[in-house]
Order: sequence, then C-alpha cells, then structure tokens
Amino acid sequence: MYSLIKRFLFLFDAETIHVYSLKILSLAGSMGLLRLFLKKRVDAPVTVMGITFPNAAGLAAGLDKNANHIDALAQCGFGFIEVGTVTPLAQAGNDKPRLFRLPEDKAIINRMGFNNAGVDALVDNVKNCHRSCVLGINIGKNKDTPLENAVDDYIICMQQVYCYADYITINISSPNTPGLRELQHGEGLSSLLTQLKTKQAELAQQYQRYVPLVVKIAPDLDESEIQDIARRLLSAEIDGVIATNTSNSRPASLHCKALAEETGGLSGEPVFELSTQVLKQLVAALDGRIPVIAAGGISSPEQALEKMDAGASLVQIYTGFIYAGPQLIHDCALALKNR
Repeated sequence: MYSLIKRFLFLFDAETIHVYSLKILSLAGSMGLLRLFLKKRVDAPVTVMGITFPNAAGLAAGLDKNANHIDALAQCGFGFIEVGTVTPLAQAGNDKPRLFRLPEDKAIINRMGFNNAGVDALVDNVKNCHRSCVLGINIGKNKDTPLENAVDDYIICMQQVYCYADYITINISSPNTPGLRELQHGEGLSSLLTQLKTKQAELAQQYQRYVPLVVKIAPDLDESEIQDIARRLLSAEIDGVIATNTSNSRPASLHCKALAEETGGLSGEPVFELSTQVLKQLVAALDGRIPVIAAGGISSPEQALEKMDAGASLVQIYTGFIYAGPQLIHDCALALKNR
C-alpha cells in the first residue's frame, strides 16, 4: 500500500508534500485510523545510556522539527523519536527550493538550514503529546549567532527542553548552517562540551533527573579527526554519540547527476558505506566506553544489522522511512530483536 501512496506523494514538491503528509498522518493517528493499517510496534526493549528503549529502531532528527507529530510517528513502530533540530529563536531557514529527492538513488539532498518555530514552540508541542516512546530532542544554534557564542544557544535550548527530553542531542554537524561543523574540532569542541556538561550537572541537581547528552557528528571526517573527537568526547564524559549526520560528499555512483549538483547534505543509501566506515572507526576509538547510535543510509533490515555488527547500540532511520514507509521500521526492529 505504501508504494502506491509514495507514487502519488512523489508527484508533488518535496517540501510541500512533506508538510502536508505529516499533517495527514497526525490526523489519521488522532482518529485511530493508523492502528487499522500499521503493525504493532515490535517489543524488544534495550537499555542504553540508562534509558530503556521499546526497541532499537528510532527516527532520526529532521523529520519532525517542531515536535508536532510525535504521537502519529510513534504509531509507525519507532522505539524512539528524535525531534528538532530546534534553535532558541524561530528562524525561516535557507531559501527554497531546499529539499530534493533522488529517487533512483533512494536518497535526499537538503539544505533546510534549521528552519523551526523556536524552542518555546517545540516545548509546548511536547507538553501536549502522549509520549508513548522514548523522546530525544536535537538542539542547535541560530544562524545569526556568532560561532564564538554558539554555546549560549545550546545552553538556552538545554534549559528549556531538559524537563521534557529523555536525551538531548547536540547538533554540531549539520552542513547547512555556515561554520557549524567547525565546532567538531580541537579545543573549541572541548570547551563546548565542558560547558554543556557543567550545565547538565546543574540541571540534573535542580530537577533531580539525569538527562543524557549525545553529540551528533558528520560522516565527512578522516580517521585522525575521528580519533581526536573520540578523545574529547571521552574526556568530557559525554553520554552518547550519533554517527552520522548528512554528507557533503557526492559518490560517483549517484544516478541523479543533475540533482547531485545541488548544495546541501546527502542522506539515504549512497551514504551508507561512508557512514558505516565512520561508525566503525569511532567505535574502535571509543573502546566501548560511550554508546554509539548509528544513522546514515539504512534502507533494509540487513543494513540495520550491519550497523549493529559494526558496534552500534541503536539505529536511526529517516530517508529510508520516506522511501519504504513504516514496514521498514517494523522489519528493522524485528531483525534487531532476533539478531
């Protein structure tokens, strides 16, 4: 059924139909219709970062930036959902068009630019949802905030979402906010992480609740950069890592050559190998001391298993969900349960 729905949806502009599809999904969920067509979520609890996840297959950030659709997405079988990226202030993001499908490649290129309604709006939406799965909240900096002041934006968001998140992801790896990826490197990264861990400790004491901090890294890193990042994550005692975000690379194997020239982050099947290579190197550098959540190109249960065999504790899916629908989430969660 989803293949027929997708064929219709793909007739329209990618960003426009993305917005309307989520609205329709939420409407169907609120009316109880999704339960008639979707399989029950796979029950395969796994504990990571002190959190018990209903299953190991999650939704990556970016699909539901403002946390408007948590309840409906939870009915699609995800064990956890990550919303955002959210910034302190609302921002429009980059100019349109900024979202492109590469159907032959089962890929997407986006240069959205952290378009979102601001952290206050996201918190209001989270308050109003039923929370039937683990919730991660992905935070970033506003485009106009100077890089040297980026930590202020992250702290503002942390303070606002801390009570409502099961874990918080620090997005320092989107390719669509100028200069953001510089925060992944050197003493700037160590300084950022130290300040965020200090704030985490203050908030944990204030609310008597520990919310893990996770850092999301890029796939466009060499081995020495990965090892340096790993050392700094270990030194700061970060709770988890997501490997990886979208890629600036354009593999020669891409079929949609014209669209491949669009700027932005590439996601989907073409980044699977690159992302998995970074995952393996990161897992080795961390030596099992920090859990890694694998994201990047998962389009089949076999690929989800490959990520876990490479050392991941959980997986996240986004582009594969767009191309294959909820059945992929069910199949991945089931495969991970039976591995």
